Amino acid sequence: MNESEIKALVTLLDDDDSEVVQHVEKHLRTLGGTVIPLLEDHWQENSLNPDLQKKIEDLIHDLQYNLVIERLLAWKQNGHQDLLEGMWIIATFQYPDLNIEKLKDYINDMYFDAWLEFREDMHPHDQIRVLNQIFFDKYKFLPNTKNFHSAANSMLNQVFDLKKGNPISLCVVYLLVAKRLGMPVSGVNLPSLFVLTYKTPQLQFYINIFNRGLIFSKIDIGNYIKQMHLQPQDTFYQPCTNLDIVCRVLRNLVVAFEKVADIERAKEVDNILKLIVD
Repeated sequence: MNESEIKALVTLLDDDDSEVVQHVEKHLRTLGGTVIPLLEDHWQENSLNPDLQKKIEDLIHDLQYNLVIERLLAWKQNGHQDLLEGMWIIATFQYPDLNIEKLKDYINDMYFDAWLEFREDMHPHDQIRVLNQIFFDKYKFLPNTKNFHSAANSMLNQVFDLKKGNPISLCVVYLLVAKRLGMPVSGVNLPSLFVLTYKTPQLQFYINIFNRGLIFSKIDIGNYIKQMHLQPQDTFYQPCTNLDIVCRVLRNLVVAFEKVADIERAKEVDNILKLIVD
């Protein structure tokens, strides 16, 4: 359908015949996210018709929600190589108009500032200290201990704007910059905590971004696992995938919405998670 045909279809949403309206809604859903701008225009043109506006809002929400699912499934099926893309898709759940280029600009700015101080021949610990200085001192990132379960902690645009996040979102930002610098850094899925590991065939250590980039060892992880009264698992020590990271962020989002009794959104995110895991 061309744009004029879609516009004509959208105008039928306020038809007096309920069967016509149901048919129109069904057809618009099949067209996907491309019709959202036209629906938004029609919403603005009908400011004196709250019932129609509500109908359009619900339809737009459903289309945006399905777009998030489609994008995440495609990201997974294409090998989930780009972590920033995965995090951007999650952020569009609440900020559907968010441009991924805005997130890329944040990472690029941090990368260039770190690059000016960074040298490949530095000891890995010194490389981490350089990145810590950029991350914590220049850009002032902080752990969001006051609102630990806030949904904002899982939205990368909010993490950049507020300069606060939970363990995994802070790790994601740090990790994206480290990867741009060519550092062999990956995420590690610990129970109740997310950290990073610097791993080469000759050396491995860990970095706790939620504690200002503290460097620690495998022994420290073992002690942490004992304190948690858990059995050691290889996954507690080794790098996880970008898909693992995105799934954990989605789980955090479910908890965030449950904490504020937003059951509908919690169910929606849980449904996305189940589709991605399956």
